[in-house]
Amino acid sequence: MRPTLLAVAALAFLRIVIGLHFFLEGLSHLRDPQWSSTPFRKAAVGPFADLYRASLPETGRWSATLGASGGEDATAAAAWRQSVVAEWRTLLGDRRRVVPLDATRAAEAEKLLESAGAELDGYLASIGDDLAAYRLELARFADMQRSPASRQVPFARERVAKKRKELSAQAAGWMKEAAAIGTKLVAGWDEQLSAAERLKAAEAATPSALWKADRFVSWSLVTIGACLVLGVLVKFNAMGGACFLASVVASQPFWVPGAQATYDQWVELAALLAIAALPTGGWSGIDYFLKSWCPSSLCCGGDGTRA
Repeated sequence: MRPTLLAVAALAFLRIVIGLHFFLEGLSHLRDPQWSSTPFRKAAVGPFADLYRASLPETGRWSATLGASGGEDATAAAAWRQSVVAEWRTLLGDRRRVVPLDATRAAEAEKLLESAGAELDGYLASIGDDLAAYRLELARFADMQRSPASRQVPFARERVAKKRKELSAQAAGWMKEAAAIGTKLVAGWDEQLSAAERLKAAEAATPSALWKADRFVSWSLVTIGACLVLGVLVKFNAMGGACFLASVVASQPFWVPGAQATYDQWVELAALLAIAALPTGGWSGIDYFLKSWCPSSLCCGGDGTRA
């Protein structure tokens, strides 16, 4: 049955509005250098929570040392300290490959690195009791997670989620303090360099996996939004947007205690599925002109309908 003009216009309007939302959201992320999906990943609950949190940035190898239950506290602290200093040393090596240092400046850089390591040692000593209490709570939390009630009883699941957030906040605070020592160290290295050399040295830092993932998502939102607004490959981009929203709602399953509301995402997800299933390109989008040569009837809606 041929769709009415009003139906096509309404669906095209829906496509454009959702496309603008995607485009502007992605553009705001790209314009803000401080934006990160870290809060979103930390807030994830449900069966996919560990997957979302796996990409969270860490200072050193926290999860494999102090953040892992079991073992001696002193051994874990020493291993974490070693991993943090190793990251600083790797960064120094990357910077020296970009900006070669003479013997004097190289010696000063090493001296600053040793000083930062000593400062980290002092910080670890000052929080030794807190770390011991944290690791004791971490062991208890591991036992709590292994209990069948933690997966079957709503109250127990809520306790597990609350305790996980509490422990994560503690760990984040300690890693932030260690990262501040690293920032101070980099500032000391930069004092040895000229303005041009500092710019080159700044490029030596390897982007994190989370940064790369965030930029990929941001550019995807911009691309999907622009294509939906213009009516280019509507079905393909509508399904791409639906998959993105599905990943968002999957991070907050409504049946999990403590999950945040995702009503808006569910509404847009349903709308995008409708757009993908119906011939909305038509006269209102560029897909109308693509139908005559597009080899696939799925991406451009080339089903012979000229709405």
